Amino acid sequence: MKGSFSFSLQQIAEAVEARLQGDGSVQVGGVASIRSATAGDLVFVEEEKNLSQALQSGAGAVIAGEFAASAAGKPLLISRNPKLTFARAARFLQDGNSTGHNAGVHASAVVHASARLAARVSVEEHATIADDAEVGENSRIGAGCGIGRGVKIGRECEIYPNVTIYPGTMLGDRVTVHAGAVLGSDGFGYVRDAKSGRYEKFPQVGRLVLEDDVEIGANTTIDRGALDETRIGRGTKIDNLVHIGHNCRIGENVVIAAQTGLSGSIVIENDVVLGGQVGIGEHARIEEGVMLGGQGGVLPNKVLRGKGVAFWGTPAQPVRQYLKQLAALARLGKKR
Repeated sequence: MKGSFSFSLQQIAEAVEARLQGDGSVQVGGVASIRSATAGDLVFVEEEKNLSQALQSGAGAVIAGEFAASAAGKPLLISRNPKLTFARAARFLQDGNSTGHNAGVHASAVVHASARLAARVSVEEHATIADDAEVGENSRIGAGCGIGRGVKIGRECEIYPNVTIYPGTMLGDRVTVHAGAVLGSDGFGYVRDAKSGRYEKFPQVGRLVLEDDVEIGANTTIDRGALDETRIGRGTKIDNLVHIGHNCRIGENVVIAAQTGLSGSIVIENDVVLGGQVGIGEHARIEEGVMLGGQGGVLPNKVLRGKGVAFWGTPAQPVRQYLKQLAALARLGKKR
């Protein structure tokens, strides 16, 4: 990533609260990997063994930990968490180089007369915004999006092309929704008539709420509540191709990796991490701080608890216990 404008290391150090070591007047306009960096780029290292490679690279400056305090050869930004500082520096450079979206409604877009668009909202080609919808300041609605009746979108939201947001859905501030996502669709709820054998649809009249600073990946689908609501807590990050069923309650600062599937009425508490392809049955509960590894499975109505404890397998169990069982199975196989 490299912008058209550059900033001094002194400016960047102040912005990301890092300690500058060396020439603060050096200009930097982007971030890069150590391998591809040029003189206008920042790079970072988390381990001392990679420091010499960074110092010998083409980068203009290096973000590193305290282990680099006595190093020479390039200006340094010293940080307790180099990767986090690098991410913040990248955001600072990106924001500084952003010219902002072109506010206004494209001629091909359709916006209902009762919809309310705040200042500096952008509505791109062929997007539609239905009656009584609201879009907050500095938000962008990408090309081909469909924003349903009564949807509320907060400030500084980024809705990428071809996103569909069903009626009544609410998005907080600074929410990002990537292309192809579908928010607030009907949950998968049916009642079987034993006499006829046919399935009849259970009402899906609740709503979906996304709190501030949530990010939703491409082609992810999140159902609204059946009678109440589905809620995604503040700061939660959801990867591509994830499905979240109706009535789920996802806490704050949860991370959910790609291809995970959540059945209905699941509770995920704060700070949980779910790996890729995790599957969780209905009415299960994952308590605060649990980590569930890739392809882990949780049966319906089960509870996983233990802050900082890693679980794995199907049915999910503490990883040490799971690995012991795998080892025992391997030994049995050898005996046979």
